[in-house]
Amino acid sequence: MSPPIDITQLQQLKASGDLPSPKGSALAIIRLTRKDDLSLAELARVIKTDPAFVGRLVKAANGAALLPGRPIVSVQDALMVVGLPAVRNMALGFSLLSNYRNGRCEHFDYDRYWSGALLMAISCQMLAKRLRCASPDEMFCLGLLARIGELAMATLFPSEYSEVLVEARASDVEGLVRLEREAFAMSHRDLSAAMLGDWGMPKVFQEVAFHFEAPSGAPFEEHGRDASVLETAYIASEIAQYCLADPAARPVLKEHLERVAAKVGLDAAALDTMIGEVTRAWVEWGKMLQVATHAPIPSEQSRRAGAKGRSDGRGAGGEGGDAAMSPSSGVSMRVVVVERSSEVRNALRGVLERAGHRVFESDDGRHGLELALEVQPQMMLVDAQLPELDGVALTRALRQTRIGRAIYILLLTSVEDDERLIEAFENGVDDFISKPIRSRVLAARLRAGHRVIRLQQEIERDREEIRRFAAELAVTNRRLQEVALTDQLTGLRNRRYAIDRVGQEWAASIRSRRPLSCMVIDLDSFKQINDTHGHDVGDAVLKHASAGINASLRSQDVVARTGGDEFLVLCPDTDLQAAMRCAERIRLAVHANEVSVNGLRLRTSISVGVAQRDSSMADADAMIKRADQGAYVAKAQGRNQVATVQHAPGAAPQLSVVDSATDGTPKAQEQI
Repeated sequence: MSPPIDITQLQQLKASGDLPSPKGSALAIIRLTRKDDLSLAELARVIKTDPAFVGRLVKAANGAALLPGRPIVSVQDALMVVGLPAVRNMALGFSLLSNYRNGRCEHFDYDRYWSGALLMAISCQMLAKRLRCASPDEMFCLGLLARIGELAMATLFPSEYSEVLVEARASDVEGLVRLEREAFAMSHRDLSAAMLGDWGMPKVFQEVAFHFEAPSGAPFEEHGRDASVLETAYIASEIAQYCLADPAARPVLKEHLERVAAKVGLDAAALDTMIGEVTRAWVEWGKMLQVATHAPIPSEQSRRAGAKGRSDGRGAGGEGGDAAMSPSSGVSMRVVVVERSSEVRNALRGVLERAGHRVFESDDGRHGLELALEVQPQMMLVDAQLPELDGVALTRALRQTRIGRAIYILLLTSVEDDERLIEAFENGVDDFISKPIRSRVLAARLRAGHRVIRLQQEIERDREEIRRFAAELAVTNRRLQEVALTDQLTGLRNRRYAIDRVGQEWAASIRSRRPLSCMVIDLDSFKQINDTHGHDVGDAVLKHASAGINASLRSQDVVARTGGDEFLVLCPDTDLQAAMRCAERIRLAVHANEVSVNGLRLRTSISVGVAQRDSSMADADAMIKRADQGAYVAKAQGRNQVATVQHAPGAAPQLSVVDSATDGTPKAQEQI
């Protein structure tokens, strides 16, 4: 991974703006699942307060079940199948989907983002069932949240990220990542991994979220479980891109998809069948979650059979699904009217539409509540006497939701009873109007409500300005921190970073009882190069050596330039012998390539000292001093060598000797 976003930086981002986070009942579920003494019965009671989550949980449990049998229909059975970690992550994912399905980032396609996330979640679940690499329900959650960093950036920096997206239209994912880091000193990959870590998801899921778009750079052992999880996420993302692509672009994408799927044993026929299953499940989930989808992609055999009868290749439900998710037209307000009398509704509609508002109608309290949460209106006109859920109860229910708290609610009542009106105001009604409704009075009440809404919008704009300023400040602080910790000549981390990091790795090594090694690297004859050829040549040599060192390290190693021609490398989870092999690889890489500058061709070399933490060392400085002694020995023995003054258990101290005048291959292993 790239230098991670630490806890302090993540807290700054959370404080600087509306970083996506769970809301409402999802937050209660997440908090409850962290209790050590939690019972399934207690969790089931909380889950049952959210009927929408019950349906999603039961559906996910049926999709994740590995053994055939009767369908799962109860919350308790679903909890037994899914398990607490997956319940927590599902609550998190579904809450984010419900609360962040749109936003202010102009060029961020919210519909496509959530549609793709749902596709990837379903694909991850189905692949996990087939490959047995991880729990299918947890893989569903990983697929849903793997690209959460993109949504977070669109939420935190709406205008700036919109500009980045416009600039990145002709670029691939790596181009987008580069532009993100230039603009915000971090990428959506960094933010995705940090947010999953903050939410308590497993370390492997954090790594997968960071690497799945470019899996070749992941620090996983080949054929290991973590590598299988990464491969599953990568294939799932490719399936999602294939399903979302224009039909004309799919043949090329299909060729690539078949190649990557073949690596996990999915032949073309099995892949074709899986894509059909994924898209059918996608449509079902889309209806439940109100996410835009299109008709399932038929198998190759079905396409051939129906080719003559199809002209454009689009599913019959495609336009309808997109239209359902299309944004509202540019009217002044969205108004929901919940009134049992069709005559009154028609009259209200006429007044409101003449005033330029967009009107949505319902004659039932429960449907009106669902309509309000879906439409998210600025104003509602609610009949006090509604069947099942009356106007006051409807208002009370709305005020308990994030969306409902901002709606201006006007109660329509035929009985002006003081106690009843007081109850209505105490439950969140903003104003009332008596029936029969007089058009002039209604217009006046609407104007009063509109003034309140405008004031709320102005306050929200002020808040948005403050959030934007705070977000810009957080980005500036991160850039300053990057500059403060980076060596400007070589682009490597500097001494200040090395001091902080070596303390962290030392403490982690002691706590986990894992080995820790380090290297001190000196450029040979660097002063002579500077004195003979000048500082511009010396700088070029430093850059060349830095690039060679950095390219030869493993993903978990950390390198920093700590002095003029001195470098420090930290090797976590590495014993002395492995560190010596790594140091030898670095030495060979630097010596193998010539530096061409100002018409000169110079071959550089390095002397490397290696040390491992042991019980005799009081602190990290003692380990670095031991490595420095090894570098001194390497220089004293003729330079271009790797040395250590320690010895591995059961072996004498050793020095890898290579003459700098040779072709760079070791001559011998000599005792020191």
